[in-house]
Amino acid sequence: MANFDLAQVSERIRIESAFVDELRTEIGRVVVGQSYMVERLLIGLLASGHVLLEGVPGLAKTLTVSSLARAIGGRFQRIQFTPDLLPADLLGTLIYNQQTGNFSIKKGPLFANIVLADEVNRSPAKVQSALLESMQERQITIGETTFPLEDPFLVLATQNPIEQEGTYPLPEAQVDRFMLKIKVGYPSHEEEMEIMRRMARTNPGTEVRTVVQPEKILSARLVLNELYMDERVERYIVDLIIATREPKTFKLSELAPLIDYGASPRATINLNLAARAHAFLNHRAYVTPEDVRSIAMDVLRHRVTVTYEAEAEEMEAETIVQKILDTIEVP
Repeated sequence: MANFDLAQVSERIRIESAFVDELRTEIGRVVVGQSYMVERLLIGLLASGHVLLEGVPGLAKTLTVSSLARAIGGRFQRIQFTPDLLPADLLGTLIYNQQTGNFSIKKGPLFANIVLADEVNRSPAKVQSALLESMQERQITIGETTFPLEDPFLVLATQNPIEQEGTYPLPEAQVDRFMLKIKVGYPSHEEEMEIMRRMARTNPGTEVRTVVQPEKILSARLVLNELYMDERVERYIVDLIIATREPKTFKLSELAPLIDYGASPRATINLNLAARAHAFLNHRAYVTPEDVRSIAMDVLRHRVTVTYEAEAEEMEAETIVQKILDTIEVP
């Protein structure tokens, strides 16, 4: 790529990504710490990829997601997934009007910009699968009518990793539709102190201001396509994905009996997009191998299925992914 072109794209990135810092600052007025979670949510928003959040209750997952929705001026809907939830509770339904003899359409809560699917694994498969069309096709069919969903559209789902009683594991097909799976950790000692000082009162909370319009997000998404990615970085992405399927090819024979299924081509696409979004968040017009490495675990941890042998050895998918990251040569 010519220097002139790179300089031109760099200037456009500088202008287009200016809102990112303002967005982070605004969310930080309400959410203490959790910069890792906020950054990953922004990557999902920019790369048009859904995010699965895993963490124990009380880590500000819902607060962060709702704050993000308010900060971008989008419509926010929170759906509490329960065992008695029905697909129509998400999508909407046809309502019969006795006076006119006609059916009218009542749209469900999925018709929003940002949807928080709280404890998504608490509902049975038929409800979870109702999310599939909206997440993948960005459309919803009610009766015989299909409605395209408004952009930006993002599903952010949470699940509790410790309480498995009365839950339904997410189907592989649905898990693969999440661009990122992030593990939300506890705050640091200093952050915990700040949380206590800010929230341990009878009237906590600060109203989040709208600092960017949804149109700005859509404009930023177009710029992601212009970021420069060297062929060596592209090859590195493909090598990482292929290594989850054919570890022997990359001198990782010890992993072969531990991996049941590797990552799909969707992982390749998502890792490319997420790396671009990571570079954009850092106001850069080019993607580095470090962008790929920083986001690879979140893209791959839910896409590598381990064998019974791996489970017997208490070997998790994350350990396998880390081994691959440590072994594949960085360009």
